[in-house]
Amino acid sequence: MALDFGYGISKPRSIDLDRNEFYKGNAVLGKMPELQTCIGCGSCTATCTAGALTDFNFRRLHTRIRRGEFKGIYDEINKCMLCGKCRLTCPRGINTRGVVQLIKRNMGELQSE
Repeated sequence: MALDFGYGISKPRSIDLDRNEFYKGNAVLGKMPELQTCIGCGSCTATCTAGALTDFNFRRLHTRIRRGEFKGIYDEINKCMLCGKCRLTCPRGINTRGVVQLIKRNMGELQSE
C-alpha cells in the first residue's frame, strides 16, 4: 500500500523541437531584435498591472515566443493592458509594449502559417 503524502510527481517540462514553430518566434525577433537582449530579470512581470489582476506574465510570454510555443498565446496577450510600466522598469530598455502590439497585430499571420 502506497502512502499519500499530499503531492505527486509532475511530468517534466520538455521542449518539443519537432512540433514547436520556431519560425514564428524568429519572425517576431526579426521585427523586434532588442527582445534578444532580455536578461530575464522579471522586473516587467513584477510591475505589471495586468499581472496583479490576472495570470498575465510577460516573462513567460517572452519565453514561449523564444521556444516557438504559440498555442494559446493570443488569449494570453489580450490580458495586457498596454499601460507601459514594464517598459519603464526594463533595465535593457526593451520596448515590451511594442512587442505586445506587434504580436497582436501579426497574430493572424502567425496563426495562419
